[in-house]
Amino acid sequence: MDSTVQTVQEVGNQVSQYRQMFENYLPDITKFGIKVVLAIVAFWVGSTVIKWIVKFVRKSLTKSRLDTGVAQFMSSLVKIVLYILLIFNISTSFGVKESSLAALLGTAGVTMGLALQGGLANLAGGMMLLLFKPFQVGDYIIVNGQDGSEGTVAKVEICYTTLLSIDNKHIVIPNGTLSNATITNVTARDQRRLEIKVGISYNADIQKAKDILEDILTEDPDTREDEEMVVFVDELAESSVIMGFRVWVATDRYWAARWRLNQRIKEDFDYYGIEIPYNQLDVHIHK
Repeated sequence: MDSTVQTVQEVGNQVSQYRQMFENYLPDITKFGIKVVLAIVAFWVGSTVIKWIVKFVRKSLTKSRLDTGVAQFMSSLVKIVLYILLIFNISTSFGVKESSLAALLGTAGVTMGLALQGGLANLAGGMMLLLFKPFQVGDYIIVNGQDGSEGTVAKVEICYTTLLSIDNKHIVIPNGTLSNATITNVTARDQRRLEIKVGISYNADIQKAKDILEDILTEDPDTREDEEMVVFVDELAESSVIMGFRVWVATDRYWAARWRLNQRIKEDFDYYGIEIPYNQLDVHIHK
């Protein structure tokens, strides 16, 4: 009986101690909880303000007729800087000293820099792309060494560039990789030189074939007569005489002109009896 009473008294004493401890720390816990709630509210409000500021900056840069890629890059950079400042201010509200926080950020920066060398390379690559401008938003580019990745530049952001392929696929390429790759900017110029070659039979009249090609070029609506226009015999191949021409067309009409001219060559050669031979091999047997 005495042991039971003693156990009950010990339990009561422990409960009293925990209660007293809770009462002693209750103000601090309440204060900390309020800070956490305020920090969450501040982060939400700050995020809303940052979104508004980034949107305003993007519109302002666009209205200033700045390059679209530069506007996208600057918007991303402003967003990251503002979020860093927001987190810094929220942290100081919890009593963290600025010197300690700066030291912590410095250490974290070095650690992240070593761990995320690729990310820093992408950031530096993005700055190089905006500085030297090998392409702009809206250009059609071919990235050599990236499995033939090509498409229209849709976005140039702080670490990545997004291409939109012909079949509407998004191709995201790290800026670090892109800045070190060989880039072919197809639409950098207003005009492109179009070259088409076709083989004709050795029995065909070469001069007649040249006249037909010249008429095709002269009559086509997309060819530039004021620029260099030449029809030539390119090669005496094994199975055919390779004819060709070079002509300048507007860049945005390149493929339409190429497809139409190919069709026109076949139709006119058939009409005038100019044979386009298959690959063939003549075998002569001497008895």
